[in-house]
Amino acid sequence: MPTNIPLSVLDLSFVREGESPREALLDSLTLARQAERLGFKRFWMAEHHNMEGIASAATSVALAFIAGGTESIRVGAGGIMLPNHSPLVIAEQFGTLEALYPGRIDLGLGRAPGTDRLTARALRRNLDAGPMDTFPQDVQELQMYFGDAVPNQAVQAVPGVGLHVPIWLLGSSLYSAQLAAHLGLPFAFASHFAPELLYRALDIYRREYRPSAEWPKPHAMAAANVVVAETDEEAYNLFSSARIGVWNLGKGKRGKMQPPIVDVDAHWTPEEHEFVDGFLSCSFVGSPKSVRADLEEFAEQTRADEIMVTARIFDLDARLKSLELLAECWAGQSLVNFA
Repeated sequence: MPTNIPLSVLDLSFVREGESPREALLDSLTLARQAERLGFKRFWMAEHHNMEGIASAATSVALAFIAGGTESIRVGAGGIMLPNHSPLVIAEQFGTLEALYPGRIDLGLGRAPGTDRLTARALRRNLDAGPMDTFPQDVQELQMYFGDAVPNQAVQAVPGVGLHVPIWLLGSSLYSAQLAAHLGLPFAFASHFAPELLYRALDIYRREYRPSAEWPKPHAMAAANVVVAETDEEAYNLFSSARIGVWNLGKGKRGKMQPPIVDVDAHWTPEEHEFVDGFLSCSFVGSPKSVRADLEEFAEQTRADEIMVTARIFDLDARLKSLELLAECWAGQSLVNFA
């Protein structure tokens, strides 16, 4: 049984219908405290912009709030969209987080803008160049800022220099897998929303990996949507909020998280079914027994070193309960640290 594989939590600080971003961020802190209490290894948040339903746009600020409200769980970005920022600014922000919460900060980096083109322009990105053009150099620049200072180094990140904040590369394609392998960095694949290339990306990452001082062996994380409830029926009902969100995304709507709908399938065409089911194919939904079996199979197939779970569940109590049931079924008993 692969239940010694640590589980972590990805939270986008979803803003529920009828709720404000402030309430969503408070919900995120409640969820992080629950994850810490149950022994999850990491709690990550992601950068998205111009999205009414996501409150984690200022990701480093949100992470400071989460880290300050917890005690031991690792807190990080999953991820920072590096093309939106100068590497020095990100080094200073995450260097500050590491200085305040030593040994608890992760920095996951993505190469997409995390938004639409107009918003990307408003973020002051250089849109004349493709987002991949300087990404490898920017990652290496960040590594330099977190490394030990060298003689005559003209620019330093303060805080940041010498703190060696762990850098992860995130991806939903083969590009980041190749770059992570080339740089000897840990790699997290966004299979929770882009599952199609998961196995090819992991194969490339492991096959082409070049050992680094910090990571002598490849270290891969796979993400999945996981919703656990007392019964399969209840879990699938809760999962309808995620399915509605994907359906709306396909129609160009980016509103707040919607409450579950029992008969949501009745409103969709076969093409919409195909779109939603394909987008969310890396999802494990049901009772603890069924989810554990499916998640074990996923762990065996991916050979992941870690699994990151996310859940777009409307009701906060149900979200907290889902984490609790997952922890119990994965570790075999309540409140065991399986990290």
